Amino acid sequence: MDRIQEMTLFAAVAEGPSFAAVSRNLNVSTATVTRAVAQLEARLGTLLIVRTTRQLRLTEAGVRFADDCRRLLADLHEAENAAAGIHGTPRGLLTVTAPQVFGDLHVTPIMTDYLTQHPQVQIRGLLMDRIAGQLEEGIDVSVRIGELPDSSMTAIQAGTVRRMVCASPAYLAVHGTPQHPGDLIERETVSVMITGRSPDWTFRIEGQHQEVKVRSRLSMTSFTASIHAAVDGWGLTQVPSYQIRRHLQAGTLCAVLEDFEVRPMPVYVVYVEGRRGSSKVRSFVDFCVQRLRADLEYSAGPG
Repeated sequence: MDRIQEMTLFAAVAEGPSFAAVSRNLNVSTATVTRAVAQLEARLGTLLIVRTTRQLRLTEAGVRFADDCRRLLADLHEAENAAAGIHGTPRGLLTVTAPQVFGDLHVTPIMTDYLTQHPQVQIRGLLMDRIAGQLEEGIDVSVRIGELPDSSMTAIQAGTVRRMVCASPAYLAVHGTPQHPGDLIERETVSVMITGRSPDWTFRIEGQHQEVKVRSRLSMTSFTASIHAAVDGWGLTQVPSYQIRRHLQAGTLCAVLEDFEVRPMPVYVVYVEGRRGSSKVRSFVDFCVQRLRADLEYSAGPG
């Protein structure tokens, strides 16, 4: 009898209630279960189980060894599943996280299309603006915007996001198109108030990052609201490119001051490499990267 079989039988015995019950559940003889425990005790040189006529009781050494058996057997099962999963059919629960608005606009359609192609997969989508701990919160794949800190994660860049200034064609027709960020001081603007974000607008002027103190009479707590105000013709606003793509394509908003934009922010698809990289994770990452690169192609602007 090999050691894996011995550990499997002993882990089952540790759950009780009797050798006979284990033999029935695992379809082996009671003698086989008894022999496995005896061989383990002989090799380890310690008593693992105390048997009475009514019950089994693990010794202190037996409790510790049962825990170790469960852990080792689980690791073995996981390693086998991961090795088979690389080439297997994607299946099971996949947890994906992305920023709220970016997830609404870009990642949700990717998730639904992926599920259509892989009927044995379920997705739990966490759309939130805080950065979740990938390992701590059991997340398989994260879509993140901005530079990443060094980590043990694997990251694939899927595109970039620009910080763009825009206004409605009607506003620009009446007030003219600004030619320099300094022109914004005398214009109607809509600023966004977000914790941790400066109210000033950032530009690249003569090769240097500079902040322009616009005099916004209208300030909002969301980019969506500021975009609505700009579409309505109130003034100019500075927002992430992915949030105004449809307006730019439809002609309801026009981009201005593109030559003064700061360097675009990278968009990454992040996952844990290694034996946990099952087929569902690998196939979703490939699918997500391909789709995001196509979706974000328009963002490849100045910078």
